[in-house]
Amino acid sequence: MDSSAVKTYLPWLVATALFMEQLDATVVNTAIPSIAASLGVTPLSLKSIVTSYILGLAVGIPVSGWMADRFGTRRVFLTAIGIFTTASVLCGLSVNAEMMTGARLLQGLGGAMMMPVGRLAIVRTFPKSELLGAMNFVIIPALIGPLLGPTVGGLMVHWTSWRAIFFINVPFGLIAIYLVWRHMPDYHGDERRPLDVLGLILFSTGTAILSWLLEIFGEHTLSGPTMALLLAVSIGLLATYALHASRIKFPLLRLTLLKVRTFRISVVGGFVTRLGVGGLPFLLPLLYQLGLGLPAWQSGLLMMPSAAAAMGMKLIAPKVLARFGYRQVLVANTLCIGITIALFGQVGPSTPLAAIVCISLMQGFFNSLQFSSMNTLAYADIETRDSSMASTIASSFQQLSMSFGLAAGSLVTAWFLGRVPQTNQVLVTGALHHAFDFLAALTVISAIIFWRLRREDGDSISRGREKATQAEPVAQQA
Repeated sequence: MDSSAVKTYLPWLVATALFMEQLDATVVNTAIPSIAASLGVTPLSLKSIVTSYILGLAVGIPVSGWMADRFGTRRVFLTAIGIFTTASVLCGLSVNAEMMTGARLLQGLGGAMMMPVGRLAIVRTFPKSELLGAMNFVIIPALIGPLLGPTVGGLMVHWTSWRAIFFINVPFGLIAIYLVWRHMPDYHGDERRPLDVLGLILFSTGTAILSWLLEIFGEHTLSGPTMALLLAVSIGLLATYALHASRIKFPLLRLTLLKVRTFRISVVGGFVTRLGVGGLPFLLPLLYQLGLGLPAWQSGLLMMPSAAAAMGMKLIAPKVLARFGYRQVLVANTLCIGITIALFGQVGPSTPLAAIVCISLMQGFFNSLQFSSMNTLAYADIETRDSSMASTIASSFQQLSMSFGLAAGSLVTAWFLGRVPQTNQVLVTGALHHAFDFLAALTVISAIIFWRLRREDGDSISRGREKATQAEPVAQQA
């Protein structure tokens, strides 16, 4: 397989698949009323089509690394896109809520395999000196997908039918399948390890329950004692998995990799950072619509500057990291993210739209630089043979952090809104400002974690100073 062709097409392939997965995680939200009317059910009863997708991700991500090692990245990625595309068709053809829920669960399982396996292929294809540029390209769809999802969903439902939301994945899926067959490298694990079935049951069940609880948090669909019991069960399952993983030779997720300092700081720092940032997609539409009194379509348009800034960031991120290094960039950039979130806490009805756009541009730029830095730092000191396991662990923690972030946003908003009537624009805006200030402070805390980095950490990626461990040349792959 031609090395240059692989390096040219692989980032596009992974970026396309990741965009599909991230877009579908949010695009359905604005279409729920139309879907409910078409299927003859209430909108509230369709909450399952959102949670089932999250559950599919939570269950599928942990086993994706084992599958890639066992069956090869090309076959698994091809299967994942095939499942995702087929499930999209089934979603569009759904005639009742049960069929839609099952198809969304299948779609989540396909998406779960795409993210870590695609990231693994990037890590093993590009040497560490080129990894930043490749990852920087791939991360953009992950940032703009959740921002575009509600807007795209609303426009498509307005102009066509809600079924088009799912059918639009078909041409992209077919193109991706062709590119996988032609240009996807086929990496296998260095050793044949058995599947940790007990670990899969413990970890997947624990994360699935936890992700589901976080998704429905604040909706009062379950009583307090029931939610507390389920939370205790999920934590107990995850704790049992940690004990189980420490006692066997081939665990599902080898948590001992967290002993690698740069990997641990990247994963833990990223988790805390997303607690603050993850609430923005929930809070900003509330600020624009309830606080500023803007219609939904204008609210959606105000989310676009962040996406534009995220795409523009990739032009300068490598130079910034090469000049200042990961430690200085992550510490300073985390503080900048906290400041931009706090600036949203100053936005009110009298704020000029130009000022809001400027804040959104800054927020998109800093977020994009943050995630590119964290996602590449994670592999700075990871051996090539451990890249599959590292990718699976990072993806699992990322999925949990996204759920925690959304829950944090809804919890903080509910806390400050309290009994404030949503018709009182002044009180609603004040409550939202407090929520932004809280999330800003939470984000700044993660700067303390990145402060533990050393000046030279990540130089193998940002400055091309390779260590003994290199990514394997493409020419040697099957």
